[in-house]
Amino acid sequence: MREAGLPHPRLPLPEPGQGDDPQAFLAWLMDAIPMVEHLGIREMRWEGESLVWELALAPNLNDKGTGFGGALTAQTTLLGWCWTTLWLRQRGHARDVVVAEASQRFLAPVTADYRITCAPETEQGPETLVERLESRGRGRIALVQQLWCGDTLCLEARGDYAVLPVC
Repeated sequence: MREAGLPHPRLPLPEPGQGDDPQAFLAWLMDAIPMVEHLGIREMRWEGESLVWELALAPNLNDKGTGFGGALTAQTTLLGWCWTTLWLRQRGHARDVVVAEASQRFLAPVTADYRITCAPETEQGPETLVERLESRGRGRIALVQQLWCGDTLCLEARGDYAVLPVC
């Protein structure tokens, strides 16, 4: 079990120009953040600029038998953190990322296994982040997460993720 106040060792960066193996990153994430192994993540993959998680509903049930809003919110926030971290790592940066602001809108109950997608809010988001990292040594990116149960959009979230300066 991890001790509070002690950072988890970083995962070695992938080879230049390569991305992380999603399953290896997910295994590291489960060690780094103990609650992740209980979220029901079955798969993580890239679809173009979107990072996608496939999840099981069973570990995320509420008292009504649908998706628990707190678990779903944690998942959307963490997926944004993963998107930002993986995007940086693919470019050779081992940087600390934190969520600076997050909001969610619940649209329909989650009644079966589901998927969450995460992508930049604007097409210029990644380019702006690169410019800020180069000029200021830190930056932010706005990401949008969508939770889909079949063809139904059940939750839409937005988050600003800050890339901290190198200490």
